Amino acid sequence: MTQRTTAGLVAVLLLGALVAWTVFKPMPYVTYEPGQTLNVLGENDGKEIIQVSGAETFRDGGELRMTTVLVSTPGARLDLFTLMTDWMNPEKAVYPYDSVYAPDTTPEEDREEGQVDMVTSQDAATAVALRELGYEVTPVIEVTAVTPDTPADGELEVRDILLEVGGIPIKSAEDVAKAVSEAPKGKPIPFKVKRGGKDGKIVETEITPTNIDGAQRVGIRIGIGYEFPIDVTVNISDAIGGPSAGLLFSLAIYDTLTPGSLTGDQIVAGTGTIDEKGRVGPIGGIQQKIVGARDDGAELFLVPPDNCEDALGARNGDMRLVKAVTMHAAAQAIEKWVKDPDAKLPTCASTTERKAAG
Repeated sequence: MTQRTTAGLVAVLLLGALVAWTVFKPMPYVTYEPGQTLNVLGENDGKEIIQVSGAETFRDGGELRMTTVLVSTPGARLDLFTLMTDWMNPEKAVYPYDSVYAPDTTPEEDREEGQVDMVTSQDAATAVALRELGYEVTPVIEVTAVTPDTPADGELEVRDILLEVGGIPIKSAEDVAKAVSEAPKGKPIPFKVKRGGKDGKIVETEITPTNIDGAQRVGIRIGIGYEFPIDVTVNISDAIGGPSAGLLFSLAIYDTLTPGSLTGDQIVAGTGTIDEKGRVGPIGGIQQKIVGARDDGAELFLVPPDNCEDALGARNGDMRLVKAVTMHAAAQAIEKWVKDPDAKLPTCASTTERKAAG
């Protein structure tokens, strides 16, 4: 074998190794694909998803389907072959890793964040639905997460309403932070909370803070919750996190507490966060959620206003896309559609169409 032939073979081997390294080298991207949909008017493990105590409920055969997206997990580094395969699939998507996850986010941190978002989303959805029905609800400061293996673990629970911390009446999240951070080091802090909903009990306990990231902490996350005149619970799997089902939760609670079927016993799907005023906010993965809803037989899909542009590029088939600005407007659109499937409803428009209109 000549020197030139040997050099050629080495070059080919090196080129092959380089190509293989390029194709299979982990890359900083995240993939989205359609996830499951869940009828929130239905059951989970044999129990109603929307559970109510203290008011009459009305069950029907309609479906309100919350939608999800399968997202590659934090820390996952996908190879070029996988990314190109998903990128060429019109029903999937690829995004830069940093646009989806914060640097150094662990799966455990992402899961906790998702559960916090789910708790606050359910509470806001309940508040909006009950206000739509004429009930009064009172904002409170509540526990939205308890971090495992911290001082609060076993002492406080998610949705505990914080009444007093260190003898200070709690009116804001800042009151809690101040009471914990300014407490004498190594000394237990008395907590007084209300636990168990409308007719819950007062629980008093003492928690000794520990130093976490250079500050005194007890290991809880707090946020805005509400005291409700009736007890409403959303019974879904802990594996589902995030705030994007807020609109669907609110509509499902409203439907459960009103006679008749909001959806006319048909299948309606959608997505969108919801705030305490009932306004619908944007979410991620709108195109994949539309595909998931289409595949599960939905005939109408509720789209947050800020997601309209992307929704227009989704493969929705015969499923109608309706712009949902608020929970109230969404309920009105569904009712109008039930009476007349061809009725004119709020729709999404492209940027070009909006400019042409004025």
